[in-house]
Formats: sequence, C-alpha cells, structure tokens
Amino acid sequence: MDVAGVRVLVTPMGALAVLAAVAAGVALGTCSGLVPGVHVNTLALLLAAAAPLAPGPPHLVGAALLAAGVTHSILDVVPMLALGVPDAALAVSVLPGHRLVLGGRGREALRVSALGSATAVVVAVAFGVPATWLAVRAAPVVYAHLPVVLAVLVVVLVARERSRRARLGAVLAVAASGTLGSVALPMQPDAVVPTGDVLSPLFAGLFGAPVLLAAFRGDGIPEQADARIAVPPREVVRPGVAGSLAGAAVAYVPGVSGAIAAVFALDLTGDDSGDRAFVAALSGVNTANTVFALFALFAIGDPHTGVLVAFERARLPRTLPVLVASVVLAAVVTAAMVPAVGDRYFRAVRAVDHRRLTAGVCLLLVVVAWLFGGGTGVGLLGAATAVGAIPPVFGARRVHLMGVLLVPIALGTA
Repeated sequence: MDVAGVRVLVTPMGALAVLAAVAAGVALGTCSGLVPGVHVNTLALLLAAAAPLAPGPPHLVGAALLAAGVTHSILDVVPMLALGVPDAALAVSVLPGHRLVLGGRGREALRVSALGSATAVVVAVAFGVPATWLAVRAAPVVYAHLPVVLAVLVVVLVARERSRRARLGAVLAVAASGTLGSVALPMQPDAVVPTGDVLSPLFAGLFGAPVLLAAFRGDGIPEQADARIAVPPREVVRPGVAGSLAGAAVAYVPGVSGAIAAVFALDLTGDDSGDRAFVAALSGVNTANTVFALFALFAIGDPHTGVLVAFERARLPRTLPVLVASVVLAAVVTAAMVPAVGDRYFRAVRAVDHRRLTAGVCLLLVVVAWLFGGGTGVGLLGAATAVGAIPPVFGARRVHLMGVLLVPIALGTA
C-alpha cells in the first residue's frame, strides 16, 4: 500500500480503512463540537497529545484527526445558536445567528449554515489548486509587508462601523485585545494537561463568556418556527461562495479570522440579505478554510489552523490525497447532519432552565481554562471576559476582538 499517493483510496481495503478513520473522526468531532465552550483549537490540543497513542497506521490517524477537526468546526454552530441567546433588547450588538434565533428562525439558521458549508466544499475543491498557485506567488509579498497588511485590515474594519460611538468602541476593543494578546501569547502557563496553551482561555473569555453572561439575563430560547429558508436559495449560495473564496485568506494570512473574512466577503459581493448572508458566509469561510489550509500546508509548509498545528506536532505523514478526501467526506457528512442534530439540540435546550444551563457552561469555561493554563489560564479568562464586554457597550462588532492576534502578529510578539 502506497501511503503517500492515491493507491490508498483506490484499493478496496485501503478505501475501507480510510472510511473507518473518517467515521471515527466524525464521531469524535461530533462529541466535541456539540459541547458548549469547547473551541476547535481546544480539541486540536487534545488531539495533538492523543495522536501518538492512537491505534492504527499514522496516515489513518491523520485522516481521523482532520475529520474530527472539520466536523467540530461545522457542528459548533449548533451550540453557538442554541446557547448564549441574550435579551431581545441587546439583539443589535449580538451575533447575527442569535438575532435569527430571537426572531424564531433558529431552525432556518441551521439550514442556512449547512447550505453555506456544503457550498464551501464544492468551491474549495474546485479552486483549491488555482488558489494555492496564486497564494504561493503572493505570499512572499504579503509576508514581507505583513504588519502593513494587518494595520490596513484593522483600519478598514474600524471604519466600517456605522456610528462614531461604535468606531470608538472598535478602537478600544482592538487596543485592549491587542494589549492582552501581546502580554498573554508569550506566556508558558503551568497547564494540567500536557498540551497547555493560552489561546483557549483567551478565546473563551473574548467570545464565549460575555455572550453567556448576556444570555443569563435573557429569557432563554423562544419558540422556533418552521425550518423553511425564507430567502431564495441564491441569496444563501452567493454569500456561501464568497465566504468560501475568502476562506483562502484565512488559510494563508496569519491572524485573519473567519468572521473578518466573512465581513469582507459580503462587502465585496455587495450582499444585503442581512443575518442569513452572514451566517452562510461565515460557514463557508470556516469550512473552506479546512481545505485551503491543507493545501497551504503542503505549498508553503505553514500550518495556519489549530488542527493542522496538532497534525504537525504529532508528526503524522503528509498524504495529500488521503487527507483531502477525508476532510471533504467529513465536511459533506457533517453539513448534512447539522439540521437534524440542531433541531434536537434546540428542543433539549428549551427543556431545561436556561440560567442553570448558561451558569453550567460558564463553569465549564473556567474548568477548560484551568486545564489548559492553570491559575494563569483562569486569570486570562477573567481578563479576556472584561475585554470581550467592550464591543456590546459601544454597539460595535465583536470581530474587533481579533486584535488579540492581529496586533501581536503585526508587532512581531506572537
């Protein structure tokens, strides 16, 4: 069996072995993706530690690892929509998906996300090679002027805010999160688990805890209406395609998040279909990024996602045909799972007291921060939570909190 080429996929036993590895990865990614507060990078760190101990040939372990990562990144939209839903009075400053849930359109949002992810698979496979060809030639110029590129990116994001107050909040969010990132990223915390990391408590505090605290004051998930997508399919597919192409930027430019790429994708397409377009674009970015980032790893040698960092740490073989096939298959299966799993998740969440549930998830964030950063991690979680509360106060978008990575990378302190 040639583990470095296509023969693994075309021999019956080899194909069955890959399918079994993908199935195991999908099962693992499903379990982690549906747990609120568990970021895909947290899963990646655990996988990096467990990969050398996993049974089976290394190329199959790699296939399972990447399948788990893409499954988690697609399915985590479910707890994101079902939890952290704030009071309706705060809807202007929360995530677009939460606004749909507040309007009773959460089941529709699930299907919009699934369609965006499915679109991304097609686009990423079709454009993976030409996008990589272009990126390899543009990468030296971008990397040589990376601080300038990131600075322009931040200025444009701030300028996009629609009011003077929101722009002030955006500047404060970038400055505060950037300072926090510059201080925290060089730290080496005393973690409980062997793969300690400061990113887990930082992201949990910036993007998770403030949303949950706002949700604690709300009334929980309202009754959700039918699952029909209320806009023509093209108004979901178009932003999904734009987000998919923007996923290449996430794969090749350090510090660019899916939310940032989705914002620019919608700007470039002039899409005005609101929250549904953003959900489709963001799902497209996140799913396409898993494919583009894999091509980027082979083309320029740099892993730009947490899962690929875990893959490299585990020193697993780079078998591109097997890995691409595993990622694509896992993405297609998971996108099909989102509506059915999400509908049941909504029903389960509505059946319990939302204050107890959000309090439990907040406690889980503290535990995760302690596992990956010890006392330092818990302290960073608290500091990040305070910084994460800045954008809603000023009516600004939370995307500015990505200054936690953009500023240190631009300054060379990351």
